[in-house]
Amino acid sequence: MTLLLRRRRPVPGSPSGSPGPESKSKSESGFGSGSDPKPLSSAPDYSPSSSPPQPPAPPPPAHPKFTTLPPEIHLLISSNLIYPDALSLKHTSRYFYRIVDTGVKLKVEWLMERRKLHLECPNNQRCDLGSDLKFCRGSVKLLMQRRREHVECESRPGLGCLIYGTRECEHARRLGTRLKRWIRMPTWGARAKVVAALLVVLVVIPALMGWAWMLGMMLSV
Repeated sequence: MTLLLRRRRPVPGSPSGSPGPESKSKSESGFGSGSDPKPLSSAPDYSPSSSPPQPPAPPPPAHPKFTTLPPEIHLLISSNLIYPDALSLKHTSRYFYRIVDTGVKLKVEWLMERRKLHLECPNNQRCDLGSDLKFCRGSVKLLMQRRREHVECESRPGLGCLIYGTRECEHARRLGTRLKRWIRMPTWGARAKVVAALLVVLVVIPALMGWAWMLGMMLSV
């Protein structure tokens, strides 16, 4: 009887019997078997081929404007301007009103430059250099307006453009600018010369052409 019970009792670790608890846990976990254990989670790949994400490139720098330049450059530019241009820059904002100098020295230099170019200058009795308001009264205001409208450009041979400093002025050759130049001539003598030239072109030349045509018709008959 004892022999029969020994034969039926499973022996731990025997191939014929059922596996014990230790062998069952080992087979479930995968350890102790011939197959490799499966990884629980995928680890990050740190191979040399994979690079970390790059930050976005910064936007390109915007082109600097004249108002964003340093004050030193503003002072350097304003010191090389003549009086009309410096006065225009001075009245653009409060900032430039404080740093741009339009004193007596700049006014005198502008008048001397006009005298060298044989341009019209204001009368000594009506020219007050005390302040910009007093100086721009009378004929000075008209002179700066004529310069701004390119009326004085190419007023004589070799003068060129007084605004851009070029040899030729495209604005002065326009019909509107020529009409303004004729209307704002300083003396009536210059206007009389222009009127005489227009009469020659519009009256005398057509009359001569008509006389020649009538003479040709008479000779043909």
